[in-house]
Amino acid sequence: MKLLITRPLPTEVVASARARFDLTVRTSTLPLTGDELRASLRDFDLILPTLGDRYQPDVFADVSAPRARMLANFGVGYNHIDVDAARAAGIVVTNTPGAVTDATADIALTLMLMTARRAGEGERMVRAGLWEGWHPTQMLGLHVSGKRIGIIGMGRIGKAIARRAQAGFGMEVVFYNRSPVADAGVPARQANLAEVMAADVVVLAVPGGKDTHHLINAKTLAFMQPHAILVNISRGDVVDEAALAAALIGGQLAGAGLDVYEFEPRINPALMGLENVTLLPHLGTAALEVRQSMGMMAVGNLIAFAEGRDLPNPV
Repeated sequence: MKLLITRPLPTEVVASARARFDLTVRTSTLPLTGDELRASLRDFDLILPTLGDRYQPDVFADVSAPRARMLANFGVGYNHIDVDAARAAGIVVTNTPGAVTDATADIALTLMLMTARRAGEGERMVRAGLWEGWHPTQMLGLHVSGKRIGIIGMGRIGKAIARRAQAGFGMEVVFYNRSPVADAGVPARQANLAEVMAADVVVLAVPGGKDTHHLINAKTLAFMQPHAILVNISRGDVVDEAALAAALIGGQLAGAGLDVYEFEPRINPALMGLENVTLLPHLGTAALEVRQSMGMMAVGNLIAFAEGRDLPNPV
């Protein structure tokens, strides 16, 4: 079976795929173009895409009889793939849950601490040669120990964030989830969105997609406290970036830590100009062993499909 891997992946993952399939690895690190998306459906049996490879309804509509039978997504998030349109075209979709959980939770805590303690701002000061030495009231930030963390989305990643916040910093955990959560893994209380947004630290850990697009907007940001910070490690379009910038400028919240962006890799210029915003280049799973695990899980899904077995991670 002919397999296309749409971006360079770790050597171990490529070798595993090559041992089982007639493999083509695209060398560009950019998402597939519209023409490449359509060609991939016509020319390959299997495709291993990732974030930014936008298999949307128009792409499937333009390929009336696709050769492709499977999209084995590299990543847990798959909002760049219209699963209903893929299914209608006879194409199954899988993802890589579990492999990304701890690494993504770590980045959430990284952003929480960097933003609360103004670490990015402080480093810029030092590198610019503007630091004049320690004094008692310099760059005072938010002390997170013992504070309340509000987690929006209590799936695998949300629970991993809750464990870290509760065990590491003694934080009180409240969370919002669309369905009831019987066991959050730590002492925690499920609450409505308004109450969770009023926490000292708010972390977004929901899936991307139509149901969560602009979940965080001017209305929900108004529930935040002036000393609070917002962290997003979910999907960029969960946040209305223009509304976030306006809320930060207006003092509705103290800061924000972002690893994902609404129009990635473009970032709202207003956010770029704010010192109280920590901006990371989508580092959520950026550790070699994590990316290897993700890739091997995707290849495992492909092999199961090729052998006619139940898929380990269907979506």
